Amino acid sequence: MIANNGRLKIAIQKSGRLTDDSVSLLRACGLEFEFQKQSLYSPCRNFDLDILALRDDDIPEYVQDAVADLGIVGENIVREKRAQVETITKLGYGHCRLTISVPQRSTIRTVGQLNRKRIATTYPSTLKQFLRSQKLKAEVIELSGSVELAPTLDVADAICDIVSTGTTSRMNGLRPLHVVLPSEAILIANRETMKNPAKKLLVDRLFIRISGGLQARGKRYMMMNAPSSAIPRLKRIIPSLKSPTVVPLAEEGMVALHSVIGEDVFWDVMEKLKRAGASDIVVVPIETIIK
Repeated sequence: MIANNGRLKIAIQKSGRLTDDSVSLLRACGLEFEFQKQSLYSPCRNFDLDILALRDDDIPEYVQDAVADLGIVGENIVREKRAQVETITKLGYGHCRLTISVPQRSTIRTVGQLNRKRIATTYPSTLKQFLRSQKLKAEVIELSGSVELAPTLDVADAICDIVSTGTTSRMNGLRPLHVVLPSEAILIANRETMKNPAKKLLVDRLFIRISGGLQARGKRYMMMNAPSSAIPRLKRIIPSLKSPTVVPLAEEGMVALHSVIGEDVFWDVMEKLKRAGASDIVVVPIETIIK
């Protein structure tokens, strides 16, 4: 049985907006597996890990009940399901917002004006918790889909739904009123797994790989040559993780500087480095950073 083979199990979304990024994250950790959406699980060939492909709504409960030791799922789903799990880390993708929206023509301009209004949602638990925190009494209408149509059909005065780009809301004549919960993909764990020494060791080994991949995301390794006299100027320009590595070259008076730089600032920094005396600048991708 898969559940009793002694290997670590991680549940990821079978098919959806988190699937490709989750598979890419695990492969970036050096894990070798064949992922097929129609298959329940994919065993890793080089790590004691099985990857379970599940509906995202089911992942928190499966992790809570120890069917899976770990799970990658949206924070919004974990909050809605009220799952008793441990959050290990945020993963930096799958960003979205659970947002209350109203029709463009609506006179509702503040959260307080939702009192005694009808709000349609697929997140009733999270919405009710929010309304209680605001001391509001509104009618929560639970729908299973197409929430954005509720105001048009006069089913509700407002909706509470997941928004990524906001395009769907605008197409349906809605405007955002309030963000209830910002969300992204998170790594969760079964609480008993984290107390099991053998399983915890595997989790720690896997997390080192995941953490290294997350640290490297958006980073590049940069090398350059420069006169020794330019080092103070260059060090002030380079936004590195720590002080850059300086290596003397065979040519007297010349050094090589090595550093890590964010790809979002590289071009601006590169121009400043050139003006400060750097030459032969080389930039390469980084797969992982272990701190």
